[in-house]
Amino acid sequence: MDGYDYIIVGAGSAGCVIANRLSADSRNRVLLLEAGGSDRYARIKAPIGYGLTFHDPKMNWRLHAARDPSLDHREMYWPRGKVLGGSSSINAMVWCRGLDGDFDDWRAAGNPGWSAAETTAVFERIERRVDADGVKTGVGLQWVSDRSRDLHGLGQSYMEAATEIGLEKGNTISGEGVGPYWSTTRDGRRHSAADAFLKQARKRRNLRVITGAEVTRLDFEGRCARGVSYLHRGQALHAECRGEVILCAGAVKSPQLLQLSGIGPAEQLRTLGIKVRLDAPCVGGGLQDHLGMSYAYRASEPTLNQVLGTKRGQLASALQYLLKRNGAFSLGVNQMGGLVRSRAELDRADIQLYFTPLSYSTTYRNRRPLLRPDPWPGFVLGFNPCRPTSRGRIDIASADPMTPPTISPNALSTNADVSAMIAGARLIERLLATSAMRRVVVAENGFSPVGKSDDEILADIRARAGTVFHPCGTCRMAPREAGGVVDPKLRVWGIERLRVIDASIFPNITSANTNAPTIMTAMRAADFILEE
Repeated sequence: MDGYDYIIVGAGSAGCVIANRLSADSRNRVLLLEAGGSDRYARIKAPIGYGLTFHDPKMNWRLHAARDPSLDHREMYWPRGKVLGGSSSINAMVWCRGLDGDFDDWRAAGNPGWSAAETTAVFERIERRVDADGVKTGVGLQWVSDRSRDLHGLGQSYMEAATEIGLEKGNTISGEGVGPYWSTTRDGRRHSAADAFLKQARKRRNLRVITGAEVTRLDFEGRCARGVSYLHRGQALHAECRGEVILCAGAVKSPQLLQLSGIGPAEQLRTLGIKVRLDAPCVGGGLQDHLGMSYAYRASEPTLNQVLGTKRGQLASALQYLLKRNGAFSLGVNQMGGLVRSRAELDRADIQLYFTPLSYSTTYRNRRPLLRPDPWPGFVLGFNPCRPTSRGRIDIASADPMTPPTISPNALSTNADVSAMIAGARLIERLLATSAMRRVVVAENGFSPVGKSDDEILADIRARAGTVFHPCGTCRMAPREAGGVVDPKLRVWGIERLRVIDASIFPNITSANTNAPTIMTAMRAADFILEE
């Protein structure tokens, strides 16, 4: 195809949705460029393979954030998907929309069309839910499964502990409460955005998908986007666009590409020798992420350590998975949890909880060591505050597009976030004090908040807390005078024929995992494009 109506940069969660929706009209010529390669790997399709993709350069950008003063100057590892499906192909598969208040906040930030009522209707169009009995509801393309019948039995003790401290059982897809997490799986296999949206669309002759294509800059006539330049198999190539260029490169790469193309903080761009096309200081700003904390314990009964930690257990689980598509290999690691209030007087949940019937202490050959768990029965209790107030930045460090950008999380830079982390640790302490947890906990496996002072808890948080891999907000949707990068229809302020559609546009981080709201964002944006 010579010339395109739409060029989409990035085949991640958002890009797959946009490619599907726009190519559904046979009159549209659509080009989808993805820097990564095929997603046809067993380690992607089998849910337990999450641990193997965590450091794999074939499918992971393997980024690192700058040393963070609030986290003992540690340099956090930031995995991001570099493969068809993007991070939906390498994540832990938890499907949480977030709370209604998250999206009402989006609307209140000056973004008509993004309220809870409007976004809920979009989620309903996306999801095809399969409950624990196998009953299917919903008409969407994204399969979301309740695997509670297959979860580890220790989860029952976790639920009893939650009930003891007054936490109610709830719907973990869209509300408050504790329970099994629903996952983006279909018949025991990962169901990424590439599986849900792109696989179908690739059969259309008007959609061209090029993998291994790393976009180096956007091309313009004045302030009108006209195409992109990219590298493919060692060649520098150009694609021309008659309609719109759509950035779906994610919270890290989308602001990087805007800045490389001259849209960003003018002084910084000039320092790097980049011609300024639009002085937009907020490009790359507004970075938010969930900061997570976990505590490990030795258990009085077998956990997944005894399944995944032995050759016999691995072989049996692999055989069960191949024959029946169930068992340990078919599940995510964060099996239970939910959105809860650390104090009853709060107006909505402020903490997300996680329960993992597996424990591991050290890294192993640059892999997330799910298949090298502790040799004793163990499990992990984790949490992250829902709505951090700290904001960081992502900025290019060089005019060379192959140089990774500088990621400055600026975590725990507000007193509110420090207090929220301590509140989460105290909630874990309350869980551990229950009779249900006392029955199964044999000993602490490392630091535990039980009986510790706030100062001791905070010191441990600064030493060990890390990203939960939910970066967003670096191209915020907001009025221009309020620091917005894109308008409510995700068009870049001050630039024609250019949109950003991915988690970078979040006005504020949602309360839970960000994959579901990213897909919702793309579906909503496609509506806007097609209406126009």
